Amino acid sequence: MVIRNHCYCFSSFITIFVSIVIHSFASPTLHFCRHDQRDALFEFMHEFPTAESFPSSWNKSSDCCFLEGVECVNKSGQVISLDLSDKSLNGSLKPNSSLFKLHYLRDLSLNNCSLQGEIPSSIGNLSRLEYLDLGSNNLVGEVPASIGHLTELEGLSLGENSLHGSLSSSLANLTKLTRISLNSNNFTSTLPSNMSRLHNLEWFDISENSFFGPFPKSLFTISSLYLVYLEKNQFTGPIDFENTSSPLFKLEDLVLASNKFDGLIPESISKFLNLQDLDLSRNNFSGPIPRSISMLGDLRHLDFAKNKLEGEVPSSLWNLPTVMLSHNYFSSFENVSHESTDIHRLDLNSNSFRGPFPDWVCKFHRLEHLDLSNNLFSGSIPPCLISFTYSLMELSLGNNNFSGTLPDIFSDATRLESLDVSRNRLEGKFPKSLIHCKALRHVNVGSNKFKDKFPHWLGSMPSLHVLSLRFNKFFGPLYHHRHMSSGFKNLRVVDISHNNFTGTLPPHYFSSWLGMTTLTEEYNQYMESLHGITFFFYAYFDSSPFVPENYESVEMVIKGVEMSFERIRKDFVAIDFSGNRIHGKIPESLCFLKELRILNLSGNVFTGVIPRSLAKLTKLETLDLSSNKLSGEIPQDLGKLSFLSYMNFSHNHLQGSVPRGTQFQNQNCSSFMDNPGLLGLEEICRKPNVLDPTSHQPEEMSESEESIFNWVAAAIAYGPGVFCGLVLGHIFISHNQEWFAEKFGRRKPE
Repeated sequence: MVIRNHCYCFSSFITIFVSIVIHSFASPTLHFCRHDQRDALFEFMHEFPTAESFPSSWNKSSDCCFLEGVECVNKSGQVISLDLSDKSLNGSLKPNSSLFKLHYLRDLSLNNCSLQGEIPSSIGNLSRLEYLDLGSNNLVGEVPASIGHLTELEGLSLGENSLHGSLSSSLANLTKLTRISLNSNNFTSTLPSNMSRLHNLEWFDISENSFFGPFPKSLFTISSLYLVYLEKNQFTGPIDFENTSSPLFKLEDLVLASNKFDGLIPESISKFLNLQDLDLSRNNFSGPIPRSISMLGDLRHLDFAKNKLEGEVPSSLWNLPTVMLSHNYFSSFENVSHESTDIHRLDLNSNSFRGPFPDWVCKFHRLEHLDLSNNLFSGSIPPCLISFTYSLMELSLGNNNFSGTLPDIFSDATRLESLDVSRNRLEGKFPKSLIHCKALRHVNVGSNKFKDKFPHWLGSMPSLHVLSLRFNKFFGPLYHHRHMSSGFKNLRVVDISHNNFTGTLPPHYFSSWLGMTTLTEEYNQYMESLHGITFFFYAYFDSSPFVPENYESVEMVIKGVEMSFERIRKDFVAIDFSGNRIHGKIPESLCFLKELRILNLSGNVFTGVIPRSLAKLTKLETLDLSSNKLSGEIPQDLGKLSFLSYMNFSHNHLQGSVPRGTQFQNQNCSSFMDNPGLLGLEEICRKPNVLDPTSHQPEEMSESEESIFNWVAAAIAYGPGVFCGLVLGHIFISHNQEWFAEKFGRRKPE
């Protein structure tokens, strides 16, 4: 009985004690935060013009140790962590900021806070800091040398700012650093000659800056490293791993892309036995791929694109999931004696491979992306490709010498998004099995010898954005009432020029092309997804093949000139029906295509008047209706199209006054030639020669010469600086090639 009472009393005591403790924690009058720490925090808050951006819990009646983003030492009430990431502070860190009174801070994160100005040297007063994150702000100036006073620092993130200048040698004092991120700034200096003191470093990211100098050998003596990102800088010279710490190096990711490294890829790269990602692309490396690459058993991603590598591609690479070797001088393959089930992405475009299609590719049963474009392959495309069409997402074989038919092998290609077999010598029927490819977004079979009717059934493809059938032998009518009433809902770019299409287009022909009426979120997402998908073309203006990064290509010919735009904004919308035998009236339903930028109906047999409703295409930038049988007047309302920079109405039966709008008056005389009934051309045809602004003899340039120059000027207008998206084809001049070469000092196209 006594024992039971004692147990009862003890139990009651515990209950009361726990109740008191819980009540104490809940009581607003009991504070753990020290007054000086609390005052410093709230003074810091009021240093910014948008103090309301701080968390709502930040009020002086609260214990500062329980404020959002704040952490304290329980016993002493000292603030040891402050994390205000993603809060819009919209101000600068002042040299005398109250922030620097928080002497016990170990972790400070002001990531993505819209901070401005320089990093004050007072940051060095926080001598206990272990992690400092000022990554994704608008900070400017140099990194203060006082950063070197933070000798306890383990993590330093200053990426995605506008910092510049050189790095202080005091950074070498931070011997406890495990991670340093300075990416996406504008540092212009060399790295410290000896970085071996940073013997705990694991993560080193200085990508997207302007660092220069030789390869930082001392960095690779640090045995703890597992991620190194040096891409997009100005480093030069050869790379060397001879002095690395040991063959058991922990390095997993090595990215040296987009620098100016040269020389051979050293055999010593095999020391990094744990390497998974190796990216040496966009440099000046030469010679063969080192055989020691086969020793990297954990390698997953290899990118050697855009170098000067040559010789034979070793078969050991086919065991990797991703192999990127484009834009080199490789000419042959090592014999493949085994089947590979690992490779998913193989990019061999723009090399010097020749001979028949490498049928060992058919052994890669999980292949998703295959690009063999811009080589010298010949012969037929083998039907054995059917072995991996169920996994295939991209097939690019353009600009080779393939002949014969394109095998009808796409019945199981339900994941296929892009097909490019342009610029070959393929003939025969267009493969109808593509009707099963419901994910299809891009089809380019241009510049071949396909002879078939228009594939109306492509209109049922729910995701088709780009279609190019240009320069083939397609024939027959474009319109088919069973297919066109609800087809091509998402089409954005279509080029069927230079075929043998005939027939008329009914007034409602374009009414179902909803993708050209407004920009959809689905299309925008598609254009964003093109990053990482590479298509290829030749640029006439360059003496060597030029390929922009990660952009889709499609070709268009306008007035005899095959256009190329290096970077086209993602809202680009174009129709090219030129060079056929389509007759009848121009469909009124064109006026629904509000997003249309380029319209080319030239070289057909259109009759009747130019629809006034074309003036509703307020985003139209180029319009070519030349070489038809159009009559009547040029609608005066077209003069109000402020974006219309190029137009061509020549070789028709037009009459009446040319619109007085500025866009019309800025055209050249050739845009209106061979329309005897047109009036008001006096001022236009008296303008100085466009090739020589000082000349007053417009008769020096023939109509065809002037037309070519106009389209070159139009291409320049679309060129660098506008948003990335579609790339329009490889340039060559199909008329007046010798004149063009003489005038511009460039080679003629092949």
